[in-house]
Amino acid sequence: MANVTSLLSTSNEPHTTDGAAPCYAAGAMTETKAAEAPRKRRRIGRGVLLVLLAAIVLLARPADRHLRAASLLLRFADEHAQGFLPEYGKHTLDESLTEVPSARGPVRARVYSPVGVANAPGVVIVHGVHRLAIDEPRLMRFARAIAASGVVVLTPEVKEIADYRIDAASIETLGAAAHSLRERLGDRPVGLMGMSFAGGLALRAASDGAFAKDIGFVVAIGAHHDMRRVLEFFKKNETSWPDGHKEALTAHPYGALVLLYSHVEALVPPADAAAARDAIRLWLWDDREASKAKLAELSAEARAKVEALLEGKADVPALIDEIAKHPEQALSVSPAGHLGELHAPVFLLHGATDSVIPASETQWLAHDVPPALLRASLVTPAVEHVELRGEPSLAQQWELVRFMAGVLDVAKE
Repeated sequence: MANVTSLLSTSNEPHTTDGAAPCYAAGAMTETKAAEAPRKRRRIGRGVLLVLLAAIVLLARPADRHLRAASLLLRFADEHAQGFLPEYGKHTLDESLTEVPSARGPVRARVYSPVGVANAPGVVIVHGVHRLAIDEPRLMRFARAIAASGVVVLTPEVKEIADYRIDAASIETLGAAAHSLRERLGDRPVGLMGMSFAGGLALRAASDGAFAKDIGFVVAIGAHHDMRRVLEFFKKNETSWPDGHKEALTAHPYGALVLLYSHVEALVPPADAAAARDAIRLWLWDDREASKAKLAELSAEARAKVEALLEGKADVPALIDEIAKHPEQALSVSPAGHLGELHAPVFLLHGATDSVIPASETQWLAHDVPPALLRASLVTPAVEHVELRGEPSLAQQWELVRFMAGVLDVAKE
């Protein structure tokens, strides 16, 4: 079964570690160079999930909401799935491009609407860190799977996230998208789903009084609680948990690259910043030749520093220390210190061995979200950051189905 983390995200550039399944940083998943991997996941997913669906039919009371959730997941895992159960709760769709008004101008967006569903609930799904943004194929497939279950989906294009930057300016875009969808649906609050760093930004938007009436629930997948602590994780390869214990975990270098891209001024002199940013961006896009051409525009000192970063040889702890000199930047994109202002139910999901944003961050979120609003918090070994980890057990898949069933329930409240 495709994991729920990947379902709620878009894609990013692939990086494989130690021969394992591809790992994707900063909230996204992309086409892997190993074409067999998606096919293998679909084969595993369809077979195991069909068994799980049969168990739900026999055992769950009531079964309706779990069937709807499991069918949604199966439709995403295998868009060609056939048969009675995969079609459960499926609606035909209308899709259209639109624009969302925002304080910074119109935002390109796409709407997925189930045909013939009166008073359908709505949800805004925020794409991950990827240049294709709302046109990323897996985001589109997931949006269709959600919409086919009877939910109107809006996917806004967040320019900072599409440019591999974690920026507080995105918070207003998320809130504006929720406001726009709420108006479209007759003044009914809508859900807001965000993946990885977008999950943290979604919680920030929901904590903003300007959008409190627009956001009816939040789903944060693999999200961060405090960016300062995430930076420390990349510096020390060590996680910090709410109960005070620390745990060694090797941080994925790609996540550090994305974070440092957002703070290139800590790496090179101001005169080299624009070209350095372009070189890193093109590298993230996997356009190595264009990246090298940009590197040639840099001063010798700046070129050496950027090349070391791209080749994984930079002194990352020293660079993070430079970023840490300006904590206001990290705080501006962190839910920490703001969650007391929440008014919407919250769902949290995280991969237990996530090496981009560690699972300890979701534990911090669960500790900080007002207890009455925390509907579900699931840390599971079934997922990595946004990718299937091995072959989930039936118990783990059942947990994911229950999680999604809870989301669908609150969407229809």
